[in-house]
Amino acid sequence: MADDFSQSLTPPVSPFAADSLCELTPAQPPCFCCSEVKDDPTGALSTEGYTTRGSLKRLLLHLDPAPAEYETDTVDIFGFPWVTETALVESTKLLFGLFRQKVYKLESLVQSGSHDFSQASHLHYEAEDIRQQCVSFLQYVKVFLHRYLEPSKSLDASHSHPYEELEAQLPSALLEELFGITLLTGRLKDLPANVQSAFTIQNQGKIFSPSWHLLHLHLDIHWSVLEILHILGHKMQGQVVYAHQFVNLTGENLTDTSLFDEHLCNLLCDLTGLAIGKYSKVRPTEALSSHHYLCVCTKELWVLLMYLLEHRKKVLRTQSFWSYMNSLLRPLVSGKPAAEQFSGLPTHCKDPLGFAWWLVTHLAMLGQYSRNGTIQQEEHLGDNWNFVEDLLKLTCNPKGGLAEEQVRMHVHCCLSLCLLWEPNTTAVSTLWEYYSKNLNASFTVPWLGVSGLGTLCKTPLALLEQAHSCCSPSSLRSPGHTQLYRSANSFHIFLRVLALCLAQDRAGGVPQRQIKGRLYSKFSSKKMQELSEAGLMNFLLLFLVVARQVELEDVASRACELLGFLPSNCPPAHRTLVWRGQLSLLLLFQEKGLDVGAQARWLASSFNETAKEFYDKTTEVSRKLALWGPLGSYLEGVAEVFETSPSLCLSEEKLLNEGFDWLLPACRQSELNSALGFLQIVLAQLRRVHQSSVQSAPTLTWAPATNSVVKERHLAVAAALWAHFFPYLRNLRLSQTPPTQLADAAAGFTLLAFDLPSSAPQNLQPNPVQSIMQCFGWDDMVHPLLVTRYLPHLLQNSELVSSLSRDSSTGISAQNLSVRAWFRCVLQQHLHKNADGTGSRTGRAVEEQLCELTRLVLRLPEVDGLLQRASIQPTAARLEPTSALEMFVKAVGSVYSGLQLLSERSVMVTRALDYIGDILKHIKPSLVSKNQEGIQLAYWVIGCIVKHWSPLLVTAKAQQLLFRIVDGLLLPHNFTQQDKALRDSLPLYLQGLSVASSVSQSQGAYVKQQLRSVTRRYLDHFLPASPSLGIIANHPVLLGACETNPTIRGAALRRTILEVLCQSFLQFKGHAPPPRLASVLMFLLELLRRNSDSDPTLLTLPLPSLLRCVMLVNEPQVRKTSTDAIQLVVERCAFASNKGPCDQMIALLRSFVEENEGVYDRQVYGVLETVAVLDPPVVQALIPNLSLSLRNTEHKRGLGKNIALRSAYTKLLCLLGESGQAEITSLEAD
Repeated sequence: MADDFSQSLTPPVSPFAADSLCELTPAQPPCFCCSEVKDDPTGALSTEGYTTRGSLKRLLLHLDPAPAEYETDTVDIFGFPWVTETALVESTKLLFGLFRQKVYKLESLVQSGSHDFSQASHLHYEAEDIRQQCVSFLQYVKVFLHRYLEPSKSLDASHSHPYEELEAQLPSALLEELFGITLLTGRLKDLPANVQSAFTIQNQGKIFSPSWHLLHLHLDIHWSVLEILHILGHKMQGQVVYAHQFVNLTGENLTDTSLFDEHLCNLLCDLTGLAIGKYSKVRPTEALSSHHYLCVCTKELWVLLMYLLEHRKKVLRTQSFWSYMNSLLRPLVSGKPAAEQFSGLPTHCKDPLGFAWWLVTHLAMLGQYSRNGTIQQEEHLGDNWNFVEDLLKLTCNPKGGLAEEQVRMHVHCCLSLCLLWEPNTTAVSTLWEYYSKNLNASFTVPWLGVSGLGTLCKTPLALLEQAHSCCSPSSLRSPGHTQLYRSANSFHIFLRVLALCLAQDRAGGVPQRQIKGRLYSKFSSKKMQELSEAGLMNFLLLFLVVARQVELEDVASRACELLGFLPSNCPPAHRTLVWRGQLSLLLLFQEKGLDVGAQARWLASSFNETAKEFYDKTTEVSRKLALWGPLGSYLEGVAEVFETSPSLCLSEEKLLNEGFDWLLPACRQSELNSALGFLQIVLAQLRRVHQSSVQSAPTLTWAPATNSVVKERHLAVAAALWAHFFPYLRNLRLSQTPPTQLADAAAGFTLLAFDLPSSAPQNLQPNPVQSIMQCFGWDDMVHPLLVTRYLPHLLQNSELVSSLSRDSSTGISAQNLSVRAWFRCVLQQHLHKNADGTGSRTGRAVEEQLCELTRLVLRLPEVDGLLQRASIQPTAARLEPTSALEMFVKAVGSVYSGLQLLSERSVMVTRALDYIGDILKHIKPSLVSKNQEGIQLAYWVIGCIVKHWSPLLVTAKAQQLLFRIVDGLLLPHNFTQQDKALRDSLPLYLQGLSVASSVSQSQGAYVKQQLRSVTRRYLDHFLPASPSLGIIANHPVLLGACETNPTIRGAALRRTILEVLCQSFLQFKGHAPPPRLASVLMFLLELLRRNSDSDPTLLTLPLPSLLRCVMLVNEPQVRKTSTDAIQLVVERCAFASNKGPCDQMIALLRSFVEENEGVYDRQVYGVLETVAVLDPPVVQALIPNLSLSLRNTEHKRGLGKNIALRSAYTKLLCLLGESGQAEITSLEAD
């Protein structure tokens, strides 16, 4: 036999070891290491650890712990070479002695640790080397046991080899040494504080203190002891291994099983103790985000223990991991002393029940780690509902008096366990027993502030979304789940647990029916009447969750039945919640595609009764204010029902009942705005859904019955809207303070009539669109604020505009009426300003809306066609309404002037009159209110019409309008308020009337007379008492008559002005000059000077008056002005008469001489001297007349020659050249 063992006893220098010397350095064995691993809850464990390196898997599968290692004949342990196959048998005590020496050495490094940073690196590498030697030795022990240990056999003492005897004693010797190691290392809880502090050392690179290495070596030793004992038990094939030299305190022998249990319990107890220390610093809000382990290594140790114990339970029928933990935690939770095997557990836990919940939850989460150290979705660790049910009973025990902050954390943990394990019906029942007794509680945590109040559901959709969130809890490690403590109260978290349990059996199995029965059994008539506002909200949310998960119709019916137990005089806040919950159920019905008729009728009936009370005149104001809470909530909720409905085919119209007939008239302004906003939402959704169904109809030709049913349902909704809303809107349209949203709602009805004309009531047929537009857009009595907001909604709809353009069933086209409405709104845009002229909110709104209406009116086909025919195109992207109006008026006038056929002109006159309507009626509010901006705009607009439409206005159809304009605006009895407006716009009127008087065939004379009257009146009105060039230069009559290039129309107006001047302002009464002569003459001079007229008949009109002024008035300014005017006339007439003297001048001068013969002879000669200087031929032509007049005068006198008179005449003749000299000679011969 000695030969058989010769190889194993061969010293390391034998040739057998030669090959091993050439191999690479063996890989380091697995160990606990957290230096390069971040503490990620979902991250993989350390790559150097026992799970990732496969050590755990090989242990559980009874595979070689290190299949690629220790294959050589010798192995290096603690710096010495040993024979691989015999070392542990032959040198058991020596090897474990060396192991203990290494541990002592590492402990001495810790005790003598220096704070000198220069020594840190040296200490790290020395400590790391010691730890690696110890871990390698423990790995060698595992490999040796797996490869070489055989169960002991009975040996013949006489023939047994010494090695066989040693080999047979190895299990006991090894057990004794392992026990010695446990005594050496002690327990984790007993480690010095400086060593335990290494748990909190974060990743600081690659340099660690000796205490860190010692602590992790202890973890390696504790786990390796369990590993070795497990391998030893497996290799011994059920034989009990005794430690012959050790007996425990009770006198029992130490065995491998007892040592495993003792060491395991100590380790679980110590790890739990460490978790208790960490829990003392955990806030309830951080319960699921703060873990129970101190570093990743202890996390991995928990995972290793879980898998090892679960494996031993299956193979050896020992206790499971949860069994050990339950035995450990039960005394702690109940306050009883710990079991003997779990001695040493800390007794100072701040909240044992909360700690148990916390620890069990986090241990269960660790159960998702696989044997490879990675997170997987499935749970590898079995559930522990038995213990959790006990915890729940303690949590829900009324005697415990737990606050919400504790209950919330416990239920949060319960939800986490439901997500990890299969939900438990008993747990749900226990929780419901608690919450059914506390349903009225608010479940708030005071120190959380607002975030602790949970979600406040102000609308049915929000309430339903909260129910959905309860039915679809966030994933386990998501922020939505870990932060649930802050965002939801314990009742809401319970609802998530309930939803998970109900979701297990979608077919309505026994657990589901049991839960429903237990829920229903807690509600009675008395219970419902005792519900507070918070309790009612919890009730509604509970039933929404149940309805979402199980039979909707059954649950909704039961909810309505229970809500019927509420007292009829319940507070409005309760009614608000009830309606909100009912509407949430309706939304749920819609999601499922179920008819909502039954639920809607019940709800609408309640709404109708409340609306009646709201309308009742005897209801107090405070009561009405309170009632608006549920009524407003109803509007919001029904709006959500309509908005979320994809088809409106589920009897939603039942929600629109006669309650609105009571509600709308009783609303104040703010409440009415809410109601009208609701109406717009419903109208828009109905139109949207109907248009969608119409567009999809061609693709559904296989189901015409379906299409007809859909249309029938839409007509039912429309009928409800027409019946309960439109009559009120129609009555409200003439209000002088219309609500802002009235126009929007009216436009919605108009578009609804366009989409579904048959739905409109009979009093709007057969053209409902035009009928509604007449009510809200074309009626002159409707407020501009309403019109300017209403019409843009419609005019921007191209299909509607196109339809109106084709429809000529009415007398006046829709486009003409829209233009007329625009005209009126432009004219009345300033009526809504404040009394001091500043812009009001209404005025600003009208201004903004009018700009949009202007843009759309200019895009109307008829208006756009007129502008194109007149070759007028808007230059600005956004025209001001007044500028656009002027442009449009010009275009109409231009188009009319270009028409040749009488029939076309007649049609155009009719259209033009349709455009402006009764324009004088439109401006009357501005005149009555004495709004200066409004008056100025009115006069300016009508002035533009008179100027640009003058040929049109004198036609038989329009002349009465022209006469009304003149009589009402230009020739009123009193126009003090219109002074500024008249000054600015009078030129327009004068120019238009002048043209009208020239083109009118039947009323030309009358129009001419009116023009003279207007001219006379305003010449006098705006003429200053004393001459002032600044005032006269801006005289409106003068401005109206001036033009850069003379035209026939301009000359006609100037002729009229000159005639009025001569007839009314330059007539002398005897020798007395007319009043304000200087001012009149200055006006006349400016009129002549500013216009370059050359027609002698026009120029010589004022000449007699001017000559008379020079002759009779000695005032210097009058004489100078008259002389300047005469000079201008004479020069222009001379320039115009190229072939000789101006006949008109000669005739006028001859007449002037004859009129003043014998009276002002000398003055006449002086006047003629002025003319002679400017144009001698004209006066030369008068010599015979002048000489004859002289002789006649002397003859009448009978005194012979008049020397003085002849002297003056001679002076004149001296200026006339040869003709004058010849006449002087003739006179001397007399």
